[in-house]
Amino acid sequence: MSMLNPFSTDAFNMVALTAAINRIPNNYGRMEQLALMPAMGVRTRTIIIEEMSGVLNLLPTQPVGAPGTLGTQGKRKVRSFVIPHIPHDDTVLPEEVQGIRAFGSETETEALAGLMAQKLQTMRNKHAITLEHLRMGALKGVILDADGSTLYNLYTEFGITAKTVNFALTTNTTEVLTKVLDVKRHIEDNLKGEFMSGIMCLCSAGFFDALTTHPKVKEAYSRWQNGLALLSDNRMGFTFGGVTFEEYRGQATDAAGNVRKFIADDEAHFFPLGTASTFKTYFAPADFNETANTLGLPLYAKQEPRKFGRGTDLHSQSNPLPICHRPEVLVKATKA
Repeated sequence: MSMLNPFSTDAFNMVALTAAINRIPNNYGRMEQLALMPAMGVRTRTIIIEEMSGVLNLLPTQPVGAPGTLGTQGKRKVRSFVIPHIPHDDTVLPEEVQGIRAFGSETETEALAGLMAQKLQTMRNKHAITLEHLRMGALKGVILDADGSTLYNLYTEFGITAKTVNFALTTNTTEVLTKVLDVKRHIEDNLKGEFMSGIMCLCSAGFFDALTTHPKVKEAYSRWQNGLALLSDNRMGFTFGGVTFEEYRGQATDAAGNVRKFIADDEAHFFPLGTASTFKTYFAPADFNETANTLGLPLYAKQEPRKFGRGTDLHSQSNPLPICHRPEVLVKATKA
């Protein structure tokens, strides 16, 4: 059999391919670089989250048939969240494999592994930009699907008030530092027992330009530039009032071909850095027989022969739910 179908060797089974796709470096995503939302595997496709005085907690999942977790009326709100399922398929066709024959020291399996690695890298990149989009949503408290529709609005789900600050950057007399300190105080007041190492603000291009050219900020920006400008890109991490402002260019094309910016024009989003449990990305297990009731991994990959031996189907999937456990520490800023 393995002579006819080299994909039938153990090198290409579900465990090997899943390990491979999780090892491929993630080339996309500021969220991943910031390590802001660490991964946590869960055993079920649905998680239960309670809100208690503004803080969201993941409740332990119970085996089937066990009594449910009770939410006391009034003080706690309990909601179940279905973890989004994101499958993505590709194919290895016979003509792609056709030219691969053993030469020198390279065996056919090694050559096929190289081809498979290319396919997995492409699939990995698509999953990575999708996860970045979901994480950016969690950073705003409103998790959006690829088409821009709302998957979960954490504020409305739990009756938490979203905070928006108008920075009035189109008015020359605005005391921008006071606005920044207002945001900092709001975040500090709402940490509720959590700690942080600092505050960051990811900005649209319009907000960043209006901030750095504002009369009350311009001098600080030029002084900061004098120290750094010759060495680096000025859009990366300008610190003002103890907050690091960074232009964020994340965008992706949806299925209909529309380019969606992850941060809307003339808006910016503040959030705490270095927290212990404010942000998480929950991963559910894949819907395979062999992964049922196991802890979820970030990505899964599997292959099987097509009908009549006309190539090999590749299936990948990710089941992520990024979430902010303290939505009140998220602050949206508008330019005007």
